[in-house]
Amino acid sequence: MPFSPIDMLLPYQRAVFDDPSRFTAWVAGRQVGKSFTAAARAVRLAMTSPRTDVLIASPSERQSLEAARKCMQWSEAAGAKIADLLLMEERDFPGALMKSSTITYPNGSRIIAVPGKPDTVRGFSAHVWMDEFAFFDDPDATWKAVFPSVSNPLKGRKTLTITSTPNGLSGRGARFARIVRGAPANGWSVHTTTAADAAPALGLDLEELRRAADDEEAWRQEYMCEFCDGSSVLLPYDLIASCESPDASAGPLAPGASGLLLGIDFGRVSDPTVCWALERAGGRLVTREVLTLKAMSTPDQWRALESRVAAAARVVIDYTGPGIGLGDIAAEQFGRWEPQSHQFGRCELFTFTPASKTLLFPRLRKAFEGRELAIPADPEIREDLHEMQQTVRDGKYTYSARRTAEGHSDRCTALALALRAAAAEAADFAPRAWQRRGAGRRKGWTWRTRR
Repeated sequence: MPFSPIDMLLPYQRAVFDDPSRFTAWVAGRQVGKSFTAAARAVRLAMTSPRTDVLIASPSERQSLEAARKCMQWSEAAGAKIADLLLMEERDFPGALMKSSTITYPNGSRIIAVPGKPDTVRGFSAHVWMDEFAFFDDPDATWKAVFPSVSNPLKGRKTLTITSTPNGLSGRGARFARIVRGAPANGWSVHTTTAADAAPALGLDLEELRRAADDEEAWRQEYMCEFCDGSSVLLPYDLIASCESPDASAGPLAPGASGLLLGIDFGRVSDPTVCWALERAGGRLVTREVLTLKAMSTPDQWRALESRVAAAARVVIDYTGPGIGLGDIAAEQFGRWEPQSHQFGRCELFTFTPASKTLLFPRLRKAFEGRELAIPADPEIREDLHEMQQTVRDGKYTYSARRTAEGHSDRCTALALALRAAAAEAADFAPRAWQRRGAGRRKGWTWRTRR
């Protein structure tokens, strides 16, 4: 028999692909091929049912585009002529958030990929695939907007497929958890594939992965599909878009720029170094440059950053792990800012800990809510900002981002550091702000904010 691309599917993937149920949910660990398999289901629907629409909703623009690309690959593997396929992106203006990405087939069918937001999924009559549903900005509102898409009986019975890694029992992951736990009485056919289930077929060394992950809770949720505590996105798309402005620029810096407020998040091998430059203008903090340095040695990075630090009024530098070296170089040349130690230079060296992150990211969220920032309308920047997660564990907030090919939400971190630099610059702690409280004893001196 001739080779079929469906033969590439592993047995546990084939079980999901062949499931004829109208409502199908797949609880899947990371990297077991859930998007790969669901894309094959979407293409089968489009190619075998003329004039049929298949709607794909993903948590982010990046993931929506990736799902559409997987569908293109499956279409070509299944024999569709490349010349007959058309992949189009719809945006309000260049750099704006993608509204949709559409593949049109010769038989009149379409696959339409959109970010999983209530306003982008509303109004369709289509088969629906919701990828990583537990990580949508607002799963409940999106669910209410998209479910009617499969209830219209015209053009036949519509199906709804959900694929996702768990994301807790509360918050954004709550609805997905209810669907899974309520099956089969609620009419859903549920499949579960953990890393342990997939290991024999994929050749995974589970113990090696578990040791390398070095995070038991992440291992249980991301790989073993346990529903643990909930999390939420720090900066939803709508909040990011509210601060996108033509006044802002990703760079390069204008000649002679001065008075900048810099945040530098250091990266060396896996992640880039990002230097985010803000300037006070028109009552806002306006982005003047977002410099990204990839795969560069620390001396080469400093050569690129030195002139920018020289043009800055205040700089906050990631002083964690490998970032210590760069911070020491900057502080030696431009002085360290640490009023508690009587140091009033230009550079604050910031060490990341779970506690210190709470000084950065809630303030960043507040700045977006107050429209204090102007940032460029840029897809890469927007996706990076959107990756940062806020998680509640035992009543305490933690902040983290999943690592992607583009980094580890490094631009978001650099912006949070730049905002801290702006707060310090506004307070303007300086030596002449010192005042005497005692009769010359060292402990009788203190520092105060100079207004």
